[in-house]
Amino acid sequence: MSWLLACIAFSLSVFVVARILPGVRIEGLGTAILVAVVYGILKFLFYWILVFFSLPFILLTLGLFLVVINAFLLWVTDILIEDFEIDGCLTTIIASVVISLFDVVFRWILIGI
Repeated sequence: MSWLLACIAFSLSVFVVARILPGVRIEGLGTAILVAVVYGILKFLFYWILVFFSLPFILLTLGLFLVVINAFLLWVTDILIEDFEIDGCLTTIIASVVISLFDVVFRWILIGI
C-alpha cells in the first residue's frame, strides 16, 4: 500500500475517533492529516527503537505492550500539534487502540477501491 493511502486511512481514523470519543478533540480534517503525517514520521523514526528497548515487556505481556508504545507515540503527537488534544493517559490508550482498529478497516476499504 502506498504511503499516501496509509496516510489517508490514518487521517480518517483520527478524524472518526475524535468524533466518537469525548476525550479526543481535533480542529478538522486538515489537522487530522497533519496528525497522520507527524505520527507517521515519529513511528518511522522511533517505533523500532522503542520496541527493541521494551522487548522484555512485550514478550512478558504477549505483545500487549505494543499498545503502550503506540499510545506513547500518539501522546507525543498530541504534544507537538496544538489543534489536537487527548485528555489523560487512559483516553490516550483507548484512542490508540480505536484508531488502530479504524486504520485497519479504512486500509482494507481503500485497497478495494
